Amino acid sequence: MPSRKNAKYQSLKLLGRPTAQFPASPSAKTLETFQNEYAKRRYWIRFECEDFTSLCPITGQPDYAKITIEYVPSAFCIETKSLKFYLASYRNTGSFNEEIVNRILDDLVAACAPVEALVYGEFAARGGISLSAEARYPDVPATSGDGQKMTHDGGRRPSRSHG
Repeated sequence: MPSRKNAKYQSLKLLGRPTAQFPASPSAKTLETFQNEYAKRRYWIRFECEDFTSLCPITGQPDYAKITIEYVPSAFCIETKSLKFYLASYRNTGSFNEEIVNRILDDLVAACAPVEALVYGEFAARGGISLSAEARYPDVPATSGDGQKMTHDGGRRPSRSHG
């Protein structure tokens, strides 16, 4: 027997509905949100997509990556199925890897206005070179007490001065 959708989740359009059509291109509008019941608590949400695919904008060859998204929600949380559809929309989109990571972050921020967010992409090697890119919101780099820049996984790397 089909269950009735809880009234507080009526705004969700993808969850609970059979859909096979992925969006043609990425858009923050694809990302659906729901009310964060624990907005007074500071906590992290982490998504990992092991099979992200996009296209090289020059050659049209596929790029493969593991995309990790972490964020501290404010008033709203990202609904997972909509995130799946959003990430799948990159399959036919030509973009450089660095652009993808930054665009995902921008769209996440536009959709749910998190307190903090991080998007990390580990792209498969092409031509013998692999690429990783990390984008943060807000864009002020986090540092530890000893002046070391924090990495996406809590590790440390020396901060670099540009002077």
